[in-house]
Amino acid sequence: MLLIRLFAKLPLRVLYVIADCFFVVGYYAVGYRRKMIRKNLANSFPGKSVEELAIIEKQFFRNLCDYAVETIKLLSLSEVEIKNRMKFTNASVLQEYASKNQSVILLSSHQFNWEWLLVSGTISLPMKIDFVYQAVQNKFFDNVMLAIRSRFGAYPIERYQVAREIVKRKNIVRATAIVADQYPGHNDKYFCTKFLNQETAFFFGLQQMATLMQYPVFYASVVKLKRGYYSVTLLPCGQPPYAKDDVSVLKAYVKGIESSISQQPANWLWSHNRWKQRHLEKKHLEVLETNTNEQA
Repeated sequence: MLLIRLFAKLPLRVLYVIADCFFVVGYYAVGYRRKMIRKNLANSFPGKSVEELAIIEKQFFRNLCDYAVETIKLLSLSEVEIKNRMKFTNASVLQEYASKNQSVILLSSHQFNWEWLLVSGTISLPMKIDFVYQAVQNKFFDNVMLAIRSRFGAYPIERYQVAREIVKRKNIVRATAIVADQYPGHNDKYFCTKFLNQETAFFFGLQQMATLMQYPVFYASVVKLKRGYYSVTLLPCGQPPYAKDDVSVLKAYVKGIESSISQQPANWLWSHNRWKQRHLEKKHLEVLETNTNEQA
């Protein structure tokens, strides 16, 4: 941990030189997850040429390497610098809810740099932040990421404790932050819809959480302005009351992610195995197709 903290104290301009070295090795020498990335891009953008996809792929690798050093840098960045480098265009939309003691749910996607988004939200938004995270087996790495994410007071909630914690903390005015655009777990209930030209499963628990707590939901859309600088816009995803079989939040979330990717396609996490060929259980499909038809 000491070495990582020393690394984090290096100026960003130095860290970006290191990121450039990572890029050369990862892209040209190792070819990190190249087959997966190319498959995901080709299936998501069937109308783009090979040359266009290659440009997105290369820029994605650069963004991924920037993400790595930027995330470590969060251990030493000051509040002022974080606010200067990731600016919320409309943070005031949450002030109305904060003044009414109304908590919200804040969704995002794996748009670079989602770690900066969480930490900057802790500093810039007018309410406390709880964040949902997936613990990893490597305890050292898990501790490093928790230290980064909670440095300015964000409260961590382990994924499988969400239901208990959200009810336990219901009297605390906060934004519960969730990044949930990856493939659902084996035991998760999921919602299937068309996403990037493919049948895609999304974690249904997002909708269940909104329905259980009857919270307003926002999607944080991140735009990379240039290296080390981002802007965030909070877009409404849903307003209570939600019916028991509602899927409107999920639909708005999917639409928001697609819009972000369309705007900056190289800024999403293409190296993730998002479209696994896992059998979708019939009982889930029947329920979710019925919900989709009712909401159409």
